[in-house]
Amino acid sequence: MTIVLLHPEIPHNTGAIGRLCVGLGWPLVLIRPLGFALDERHIRRAGLDYWEHLDLTLYDDFGDFLADRRPGGLCFLSTKATRSLYDTPLDPDGALVFGSESSGLPPPYYARYADRLARIPMPGPHARSINLANAVSIAAYEAYRRTL
Repeated sequence: MTIVLLHPEIPHNTGAIGRLCVGLGWPLVLIRPLGFALDERHIRRAGLDYWEHLDLTLYDDFGDFLADRRPGGLCFLSTKATRSLYDTPLDPDGALVFGSESSGLPPPYYARYADRLARIPMPGPHARSINLANAVSIAAYEAYRRTL
């Protein structure tokens, strides 16, 4: 499984997600533009000594990622999805794709990948979303659990 972040903006989220990927042995893909420099101290601080072990790839465009990696199945996580992550097929050779912290997935993705959208259920009435690093953790460990 591969974790893909489209236009991430907050360095410590990316650092925490990188650390998670190292723990799972999964690659992390970042799609530019990034809201930070990769040498920013917040990334290294969140990733601590794990960052050097991270299988990290950067792409200028999501299409470049698709052409290069050819992932099995794609699952796009969004608060706008109607289907629960827990009812969504996940391909072990696929990718979990997340949008930016402030705006989510790029608008064209909602139509283009409508059949591949999933949400993390949030029964609480006062939150519209959760932190990106937490969302990635939930989705990644659900995918991991299914492979056990």
